[in-house]
Amino acid sequence: MSRASRYQGKNIIVTGAASGIGRAVVLRLVEEGAMVLAVDLNSEGLQGTLASAEVLAGSGGRATSACLSVTDESAVREAIGSFVKSTGHLDALINMAGILASAHTAETSFETFMRIVQINLGGTFLCCREALPYLVESKGNIVNAASTSAFFGHPYMAAYSASKGGVAALTQALSREYMASGVRVNAVAPGGIATPMVAAQADNFPAEADMSLFMHLSRPDRQLGEPEDVAGVIAMLACDDGAFVNGAILRIDGGTHG
Repeated sequence: MSRASRYQGKNIIVTGAASGIGRAVVLRLVEEGAMVLAVDLNSEGLQGTLASAEVLAGSGGRATSACLSVTDESAVREAIGSFVKSTGHLDALINMAGILASAHTAETSFETFMRIVQINLGGTFLCCREALPYLVESKGNIVNAASTSAFFGHPYMAAYSASKGGVAALTQALSREYMASGVRVNAVAPGGIATPMVAAQADNFPAEADMSLFMHLSRPDRQLGEPEDVAGVIAMLACDDGAFVNGAILRIDGGTHG
């Protein structure tokens, strides 16, 4: 099967689809023929994603959108149910929605910590929970967004790191629980990727942050990866090419944490 046709007839949900890695995943899957529901709270960004996807529609794929928060139980349930009702089945869920805030841990409010955990981990759990009954029917799969920050001690990111560590643990727990049902659950763990979220944080590190603490976490040339680098790996995991990959956390960082 050629790459261009791997996703023909496949129905996929992608969260965090308004920008960055989520947008790159939507475009990659549409290019390969998928029907994609692009989910995000950023309506303007979603429109940009749909406009870009329209350019690729000649491949047979196309995208629609749902503007919602991944922490809104009723909205998530309704969006997933409506998508499955209109398409007939669900083949994969790609959870890319997340937020990042950097701060000295001693100066991080409990409210900020919980908001990051709620969106990054809670939102991932909620989308998984609502999608799993449909994925059991189709023997589909899930790809979640962990991060190298979950495993390699990224400073000033305690809340983010904790949330992504939770995503990694959730991924492995679900992979074991649903293995007998034919559902695969994996995660990617990107390192430094040139996304709007990362760019925003680069300009907002806490005062007097010791940037030398990051030296062992970056490439000598300081080069960042591109969202498309991650999207290509996700596209492999979520189709039959990844059929024997389950419970994996795939690091995508150009070797910076090796």
